Amino acid sequence: MNWIKFLLNRKILVGLITVFIFMIGGYAVFKLDQELFPPIDMDGAYVYAITEDLPATEVERSVTTPIEQQLSGIDGIDNITSTSFHGMSEFQITIEEGMGEEVYSEVESIIYSAASQNNQIENIESGQYSTDQGYSFFMDLSGEDLETVTNFAKETFEPRIEKLPEVRDVAFEGGYDEELLIELDREAIADQNLSSEQVIAMIQQSTSNASLGELSKSEDTSTLRWETNIQSVEDLENISIPTATDFITLNDVANLAIVPSDAHSIAWKNGSQDFLLVQIGRNKDFTQIEMFDAVKKELEQMRTEGLFDEIELSHIVSQAEYVEDSLDGVTNNILIGGILALVVLLLFLRNIRATMIVGLSIPASLLLTFTMMWLLDYSFNILSLIGLGLGIGMMVDSSIVILESIYRKKEKGLNNLEAVINGTKEVATAVIASMLTTIVVFLPIGLVGGEVGQFMIILSLVVAATLISSVIVAFTLIPSLSEKFLKVSNQLKTHREGRILQNYGRLVNWVVKRKRHSVAVISLFVMLLAGSMFLVTKIPMTIMPDMYNRYNEMMVQPEQGVTPSEKDQIVAEINDRLMKVEDVEANYIIDNGSMMMLLINMTKGDEITRSQDEINEEISNSLRTIQDDFPVKNIQSMMSASGGSSPVQINIQGENFNELNTLAQSLSQEITTLDGIVGVTTTIDRTSTEDGIELHEEAISDAGLTETQIRQTIEEAFLEIPVGNIQIDGESLAIQTKYSDEINTQEDLLNVAIMTTQGEKPLSDFISLSSEEVPNEITHIDGERVVTINAEIEGTDLGTVNREIQQIIENFETPNGYSIELAGDLEQQQELLMEMLLVLGIAIFLVYLVMAVQFNHLIHPMIVMSVLPITVIGVILGLFLTQHELSALSAMGIIMLIGIVLNNAILFIDRTNQLRRNGLSTNEALIEAGKNRLRPIFMTSFTTAAGMLPLALATGSAGNYQAPMATVIISGLLFATMITLLLIPAVYRLFTSKKADLRMQGEFNNQSEHKHQTA
Repeated sequence: MNWIKFLLNRKILVGLITVFIFMIGGYAVFKLDQELFPPIDMDGAYVYAITEDLPATEVERSVTTPIEQQLSGIDGIDNITSTSFHGMSEFQITIEEGMGEEVYSEVESIIYSAASQNNQIENIESGQYSTDQGYSFFMDLSGEDLETVTNFAKETFEPRIEKLPEVRDVAFEGGYDEELLIELDREAIADQNLSSEQVIAMIQQSTSNASLGELSKSEDTSTLRWETNIQSVEDLENISIPTATDFITLNDVANLAIVPSDAHSIAWKNGSQDFLLVQIGRNKDFTQIEMFDAVKKELEQMRTEGLFDEIELSHIVSQAEYVEDSLDGVTNNILIGGILALVVLLLFLRNIRATMIVGLSIPASLLLTFTMMWLLDYSFNILSLIGLGLGIGMMVDSSIVILESIYRKKEKGLNNLEAVINGTKEVATAVIASMLTTIVVFLPIGLVGGEVGQFMIILSLVVAATLISSVIVAFTLIPSLSEKFLKVSNQLKTHREGRILQNYGRLVNWVVKRKRHSVAVISLFVMLLAGSMFLVTKIPMTIMPDMYNRYNEMMVQPEQGVTPSEKDQIVAEINDRLMKVEDVEANYIIDNGSMMMLLINMTKGDEITRSQDEINEEISNSLRTIQDDFPVKNIQSMMSASGGSSPVQINIQGENFNELNTLAQSLSQEITTLDGIVGVTTTIDRTSTEDGIELHEEAISDAGLTETQIRQTIEEAFLEIPVGNIQIDGESLAIQTKYSDEINTQEDLLNVAIMTTQGEKPLSDFISLSSEEVPNEITHIDGERVVTINAEIEGTDLGTVNREIQQIIENFETPNGYSIELAGDLEQQQELLMEMLLVLGIAIFLVYLVMAVQFNHLIHPMIVMSVLPITVIGVILGLFLTQHELSALSAMGIIMLIGIVLNNAILFIDRTNQLRRNGLSTNEALIEAGKNRLRPIFMTSFTTAAGMLPLALATGSAGNYQAPMATVIISGLLFATMITLLLIPAVYRLFTSKKADLRMQGEFNNQSEHKHQTA
């Protein structure tokens, strides 16, 4: 312990290093980013291939399958799920862990290369999944005149907000915009022997600017440019169009008018489009809270300038508020936990100075942890703060053990220097071993795959950093302060053992007196463990808990090919149903093409009348049946663990659609009978009507026509295309062309006239239409066709559903070539369970390894670890009584518990071995070790529990993440503390033979004799 003497002689050095830690840690606090979740690029990618107007079966054949074949050759791709829709092919790609960016670059290259070679692909969208969001602040602008609101947004609001350094950009959805609509008169064009292409070509030529060539001069060249002279609607109406006999004006064959544009009407507030949705993105150099505060300050300045006198600004949602709420909640819990830990310490030691010393170690350890987080480029987020909250209780464990040992030595009359050196030396190996056993359990966490694994790694590293910091502080600051500052008032006085110590000593004496007593104690705990297993099925299970913040995001996925009017009907129905839900304040829907994002705001503060889980359940129940009456594929919450997909998913793989449909319907009926299963659908349930065109070849030939002319006429019948832009009064207006008489029915199409050698004739003379039902979507998994059964759960948990569905699948018969597999949350839960069991097994082995090295014994680590199975009783009771879910986070708590509960056992065994080496028999050593370690064991356990208590009782947006993990640790630790004090003596007594006892006694006598002779 020479380093202890060095530190005690260099207290100024310790003090200066402590000041430096406070300085650099304080700096790190302000440099750490603040966000709800850490930005994580997940090992997955998505691709959307937008095609021509093709049915799902044709998209599958010509787009999906060729791309699948190319992607399957990429090393690092774990799984490819593709879905072919009408006009679109979607790919969900799972990438091997750690290869996300590398594989995605290759995927992107192949996708865009395939798109360039396939004329049927019109557009490609792709990206890598991440927790980072593009926009994090949403507002809306509204007023009496939407045109005025839109002009204000673009001319005043956008420039003022975008000039802020904290803001990346401002985007708008909805609002008022105009376009120039040109409605072509089909009959008038035919009377002039013109085609729509000729008319549109003249419009494009008249409204476009172009470079026509270059003129060379002596040294320089100049570009010859054609500038349009169209400045008004009247100018465009009067453009000349040549015919076979004369010139006509556009006004002769078309009606022109400036009308509101439908292209920007893709957002709704409470079912209305009379508003402008504002989205604000954050500059990466600033935190979400800094961006939110800067925007809020600028908006207040604009309000004082009177800019919002006629414009109403409403706040929808800001992620910064949830970040701030979560950070404040967890920070408060950490502070309260730290105070409670100090209160526990004061109650046990009844020494103000001792409490002050440990109290100083908490900020020192925290600031050292913040420094490590800053160096690791971590941030303050819900996961790192939960790690800090969990570490706050354990943070003082090492300090308490060392301080208590020094305190006890001073009570026995040792001088200051001897008390510090001997007290620290006595517990040093136990403290280091305890830290190592707590940290090594985190090493196998990296084996957990997916984003859940990445979340757990972040949490693990923060806890590990906290523990390492606390041990560094415990071995430096605590001894330095304890030498002179720690005073013991009743030094050298003879103490009588308290009643608790006397009773405990008698109880341990009874346990170790006879082996049958030890066996009886062990048997009792084993029976309690067996009995607790019956409660496991009563504990709710999930993958990741939901987050409650009086806000919800849902994904509404319409059927492919829905019309704008059908979307309006869907939006109106959603709004009607949501407005009937009590405590729902407002709803917003953003149409992103194939998907509609639903944002739901709930009442806050004093206006709250119901809990959010009740509201979420009613919303889910209310919207679920929309699929029965409207063209909606599904509606899912984006804020649940499912992340926008159904919690229950079952894949049926095979080739034949009819057989797949039969199996899906049969299995769906069985699943529907399960309690808690609602909203059962399959991906093959809905089909669309497709009209096929049959050509009358003989009639076409007799009329002097070709198939190309027939197709061209049909395409022209549905004409609706943009043809450029026009500048009117300084504003650019889009030009849209379409026929004045729209084609909506089969009859309308068949009555369209076509010019033949025999005069005008209806299309019905040359074609006939036949209707057939085609699937809306076709799903592949790794190239094989799949039908998916989706279902929601209500009034039950995922674990219960998983067990019941697996039983149904085991008894369900399938033909050769067809298979049934769990997917989605069910599959993920099974995989996570297996991974966590593997992690648990490796963690236990690593803990055994550390202790075997420390004790230099193979049996003693097993004695210490005998407490682990019995700890499960406390975990089960804690989850059962609180009804917290067993999730990835609570499983993480169980793994952490392995290291924590062993600390007390290590203290006990280490002291027992010391006493045996000093000549005590096994029974005497166990009794004395129990008395010596009773106070530090209670102190460390109760301070850890007290530190985590606020997290276990936490509510608010982060409560569901903190409470299960803290509950597991507190219940398991407190139960383990009680049983450690009896179980460890019983097991140690059982595994220690009299022969070993005599051998150790002999070694002690020999050492004593040797020392006597030397003296």
